[in-house]
Amino acid sequence: MVSVVVDYLRHIETDCVVNNVGELADYIPELAAVDPDRFAVSVAVHDGHVYSIGDSSLEFTIQSISKALTYALALSRRGVETVDAHIGVEPSGEAFNEISVDARTRNPKNPMINAGAITAAALLLDAGHDGDTDTGDVDEAFTRLLDFYSGCAGRRLSMDEAVYRSETASGSRNRAIAYMLESYGVMPADPEDAVDLYFRQCSVRVTTDDLAVIGSTLANGGVNPRTGRRMLDQVVVRRVLSVMTTCGMYDGAGDWVTSVGLPAKSGVGGGILAVLPGQLGIGVYSPRLDEHGNSVRGVRACRHLSADLGLHMFNVARESRVTIRSTYDGHELDVGADRSTVDQVYLRAHRERIRVLELQGDLTFSGTESVVRRVESIRTDADVIIVGLQRVGMIDEVSRRMLIGLRRSLREDGKEWVIVDPDGILVGKNRRSQERLPSNPAEAAITSTMAEAVTVAEDVLLKQAANRD
Repeated sequence: MVSVVVDYLRHIETDCVVNNVGELADYIPELAAVDPDRFAVSVAVHDGHVYSIGDSSLEFTIQSISKALTYALALSRRGVETVDAHIGVEPSGEAFNEISVDARTRNPKNPMINAGAITAAALLLDAGHDGDTDTGDVDEAFTRLLDFYSGCAGRRLSMDEAVYRSETASGSRNRAIAYMLESYGVMPADPEDAVDLYFRQCSVRVTTDDLAVIGSTLANGGVNPRTGRRMLDQVVVRRVLSVMTTCGMYDGAGDWVTSVGLPAKSGVGGGILAVLPGQLGIGVYSPRLDEHGNSVRGVRACRHLSADLGLHMFNVARESRVTIRSTYDGHELDVGADRSTVDQVYLRAHRERIRVLELQGDLTFSGTESVVRRVESIRTDADVIIVGLQRVGMIDEVSRRMLIGLRRSLREDGKEWVIVDPDGILVGKNRRSQERLPSNPAEAAITSTMAEAVTVAEDVLLKQAANRD
């Protein structure tokens, strides 16, 4: 059965793939040779579960998305004070490859433009806190960097040698930036070594699944939810997400923050990494770029996700993750006293075919996704699933649609569910006709009390038994 989340992501794919606007990044020869029609979206939720559609297993080079990770690694290894002494955190309002420095300090304005990213790479080459000059070796520095990237992604990553050679052969502008920084006295390592490490980090292969898991690692305060391994301190994560918010989408950052509202980083390879702190990570890939160097389809997909799922980080909700208060089977429910003796015997013998989930809190996307996944995991062992909303305060529009879609999916699979919704928060009286649900509670599978829900569930079991006979 197709998950309701995957089904939703496919709707996004259908809308986005018809858009053929944008150009490939032709200033790096290898990137100009990729298939422009590739498209993928992956979403990794708070526990590391990943939903994907499209070319989600296709590897592409991470490019400038790496800047956020290298900045995080530099903060972890060298400390905030040292990094701040070399790289600012102010938006530049300029293109990613502009030669942009602070007029007073001559430091790069932020780590998301090339000047700042090359400096961040240089900080990984410079001597560590103990004065160990071996950290200046590019190979050793890249090994540590790749280990860190891999830890955030939850699998071993590798470098694309062909793209690395292409970057090296066409990287005159980046070398010019590095030597300019050296001339200002602010380059903390050999310019050639710094640029070499920068080219290598941009050439690391990833998939949208990898980007989504990296995003969920940042969303989870630096702990990879799939492996349980802590990759970053929460203080570093907060700093990185803040800079991604203000600078991650280059001179399109303002429009991005207001319309999408997620910390994000794009790359000219066509990837976008986005994060909803505390909830999920998003990875998108489509190689056609807009005038800012951001994926055209990728930006469109992220706009959909933010608007449809209510992911803007400034949305106000009382609780970001719904709690499944309890789950149990029908053995904990009394059999209706008005049933015949034969029916009571049958219902007691098949009580495990009724499953109950009681929810509490506010239903937003992340919490509802957990509920949907729990229902999908128990559906094979149940004929009727009762979901209690008595302790739910509110439900947002996307969560309402997800639950309605889940009900339809269950019915198509020969299952039934019953919603206990005394306050009408899922489908109020004024919305029944809009949703085309019957007004009869038994037919609509929406009841006001648990007792009514049990009666409906028992009716379903008895009807199934009669049909088998």
